[in-house]
Amino acid sequence: MQWEAVIGLEVHVQLATQSKIFSGASTAFGAEPNTQACAVDLGLPGVLPVLNEAAVAMAVQFGLGINAEIPETSIFDRKNYFYPDLPKGYQTSQMYHPIVGPGEVEISLEDGSTKRVRVHHAHLEEDAGKSLHEDFHGMTGIDLNRAGTPLLEIVSEPDMRSAKEAVAYIKALHSIVTYLGISDGNMAEGSMRCDVNVSVRPKGQETLGTRAEIKNVNSFRFVEKAIAYEIERQVELIEEGGKVVQETRLYDPEADETRSMRTKEEANDYRYFPCPDLLPVVLDQAYVDHLRDSLPELPSEKRARFESELGLSAYDASVLSSTRPMAEYFEAVKDSCGDAKLAANWVQGELAGQLNRENLDIADSPISATQLGGLIRRVIDETINGKAAKQVFMALWNGEGETADEVIEAKGLKQVTDTGAIEAMIDQVIADSPVQVAQYVEADEAKRGKMIGYFVGQVMKASRGTANPQQVNALLKQKLDQS
Repeated sequence: MQWEAVIGLEVHVQLATQSKIFSGASTAFGAEPNTQACAVDLGLPGVLPVLNEAAVAMAVQFGLGINAEIPETSIFDRKNYFYPDLPKGYQTSQMYHPIVGPGEVEISLEDGSTKRVRVHHAHLEEDAGKSLHEDFHGMTGIDLNRAGTPLLEIVSEPDMRSAKEAVAYIKALHSIVTYLGISDGNMAEGSMRCDVNVSVRPKGQETLGTRAEIKNVNSFRFVEKAIAYEIERQVELIEEGGKVVQETRLYDPEADETRSMRTKEEANDYRYFPCPDLLPVVLDQAYVDHLRDSLPELPSEKRARFESELGLSAYDASVLSSTRPMAEYFEAVKDSCGDAKLAANWVQGELAGQLNRENLDIADSPISATQLGGLIRRVIDETINGKAAKQVFMALWNGEGETADEVIEAKGLKQVTDTGAIEAMIDQVIADSPVQVAQYVEADEAKRGKMIGYFVGQVMKASRGTANPQQVNALLKQKLDQS
């Protein structure tokens, strides 16, 4: 039997506010444990929450960014459950009236096609604290610094059919929230994490299978591996005569497996009821329109512009618009050198390769966009050739000059275009290579194209890589054919 996976994601995004969603406590990452949890975050008697307007604005911006419905009214509820890192015994969330209604996210697939994933809704809620199990010798430590940090939970429809589609969806969300500036999207620090709902069914069947939820997966790679494992587990279980039970599971990256955590709760287990301490949030149209007008160019818009206005391929446009820092760097290089295609080639080629080798983000590049643009200009005006350009690039990377022009001058890399000088070098190479010349003369025309490479290499070596390769090739062929 052929099986089909059905996947839906609940992605939790920590919003980049300076203070928490219902208190003035700091949200800065990395503070000493339990130094950033105030009385409101702990739910101590007599305290009252005050909604952070910046969190509301960020949630609405996200909704506008995915063309979602923005309801006029949203309401906060209490979600009741006991857990050691939930000090109040309940979480303030939005169950029935979320701040963002239905929308959609376009994802790019490996074959170059696109797919739209529907978003059911997105709601605001407060984060819980964090349970720490390491270094406590069988006990658990509780850090409540994170308690009360504003979260936007983005709930998709079950529209994905593979692990790769799910990863593409999370990456698209990551691009949107970072473009908007509403989150840094740092998955290693917990700024973005997701719960993955996976079920399987026979291909062609409309009825959904029983799903398992994999909690708190915090990297693109782990999402892909967790889903792949879970699909295989469920198919094997059913084919062996067993039944999938609705439950919550955890992914163990070291063992590369999911493990049962607890039987999945239903909504009524949480005893939701409207929060008595918070009024409904009412948004007037003028406020929503103001936020819409403030939106930056989003990834899909930028990708389309790179294709239509700059003439880039769909692949290049997708890569260069994938993150806001990448897009801004590329556009600065393009503006500096005046050639979008060459800028794209250098940013995705030499620069990206060197960043990967040294495990750096583009924001940490030792070469500024202006420096790279200046280097490309010298390639365009043929001051240097391609080989010399790579030497200049590495010199700039290593801090051996402020500009490409400085490096070219200091290292004597200016391209030799003087025909007389190049001819002199060619004549010397021909004179020093009688055997190779004889072989070239005796060879068929079809073989001469490859054989001329030897002579080109010798001339380039003699010129220390500064001779114009096109001139070298043309003059060599002319002289060798006359031999």
